[in-house]
Amino acid sequence: MSQEQILKNTNAKLLDQFNASIMFDKELYTQDIKGSIAHSKMLALQGIISVEDQKKIEQGLLEVKKEIQNGSFVWQIENEDVHMAIESRLTQLIGDAGGRLHTARSRNDQVATDFTLYIKEKNIEISKKLKVFINTLVDIASNHTQTLLPGMTHLQHAQPINFGYHLLAYANMFKRDFERFISSNKRNDYSPLGSAALAGTPHNIDRFKSCELLGFKEPSISALDTVSNRDFALEILFNISTSMMHISRLSEELILWSSYEFGFVKMSDEYATTSSIMPQKKNPDVPELLRGKTGRVYGNLISLLTVMKSLPLAYNKDTQEDKEGVFDSVQTITISLDIIDAVMNTLIINTKAMEKACKIGHLSATDLADYLVQNSGIPFREAYYITKDVVSKANSLDKDVSELTLIEIQSANEKLKNIDKEILEYLNLRNSMNSRDSYGGTSTKRTKEQIEYFRNWLKNDK
Repeated sequence: MSQEQILKNTNAKLLDQFNASIMFDKELYTQDIKGSIAHSKMLALQGIISVEDQKKIEQGLLEVKKEIQNGSFVWQIENEDVHMAIESRLTQLIGDAGGRLHTARSRNDQVATDFTLYIKEKNIEISKKLKVFINTLVDIASNHTQTLLPGMTHLQHAQPINFGYHLLAYANMFKRDFERFISSNKRNDYSPLGSAALAGTPHNIDRFKSCELLGFKEPSISALDTVSNRDFALEILFNISTSMMHISRLSEELILWSSYEFGFVKMSDEYATTSSIMPQKKNPDVPELLRGKTGRVYGNLISLLTVMKSLPLAYNKDTQEDKEGVFDSVQTITISLDIIDAVMNTLIINTKAMEKACKIGHLSATDLADYLVQNSGIPFREAYYITKDVVSKANSLDKDVSELTLIEIQSANEKLKNIDKEILEYLNLRNSMNSRDSYGGTSTKRTKEQIEYFRNWLKNDK
């Protein structure tokens, strides 16, 4: 063989590798076979192929599926993609009837159908895992409606809340995530099958029948839009990115809370590791990795947005780059939800450390200002400055505002000299927490209402 022929063969193999998607889009084999069976049934019902050929096609496709599942199927790069690989093997098994399967469709609508079916299934799977995790957060919250925790803004101690209330904030985040995955399925519940290459087909097909067989709401209305549309893929990437962002935020709090500086929680040894050279250290490796994987799924979203941004209608080969990022992000969110759920279920909560931390930063100072407004008729801005004097007094005594005596409070400012001892009840940390009793507030009563709301939602939402 000449040098020129060797180079030509090498280039051909390189191009095959560059052009082929079979090594990753084989993930879609179940959806491809499902779509092909539905297409063959529609073709037979319309008299485009014979009933006998349809039965051969269906039986052959089920045999191919069995081969893939038991590992005997051979994926060959020469077939380029999952669609051609399955069709090629089908034709080997059943002969000419296999060649009739592709009548009245294109790989353009075929891949759109497969990918849409895949994402519909993953939206449901991910939403179910979100509900499991929400339930875990609600269960933990129900045991901590009176556990004091410093509520923070700017990572500075602000006001006393309860730990259950804090966890329910995350439950609300993940509930919104759940709703996004569900609404995405409703918005993208249109069958691409029958759109063909870009303009429909001259064959007398029934897109409503294939749509019904595949469980879509109705066929897509524009073949031109359908074969080039990847909004459904972008949506799942965005939804996953948002969920991972919420997981990352919770992971960040677990990392902070498990440090010596906070000491609020301790992670199970299963989800934390010791240092390779410092045996006294316990590193929150799992939450750190969850936080890190968030950047990974962000990258997948940006990647597909970039692929799609300049594509003219209709189908372009660029969209072959739509799947690997989605597969990776789906895998990442799936395992991440399982892991964060396990971390929370095995978390050891140090309620004493949380309550002790509430005595740092004068968390009930705002209650003094509110008391002066409500009971003395002092404008809030003036009450604010009077409260600052009380905080200064507490600092000078190395005390928290909640620990001051009545005499110490009265001596902080001239306008407080006749203040009633009732103020001590207002400055009590638990009373302060429970005083925030407006709807959505942190009081134990309102926290229990939120728990009841989530219990009902988890039970009734399908």
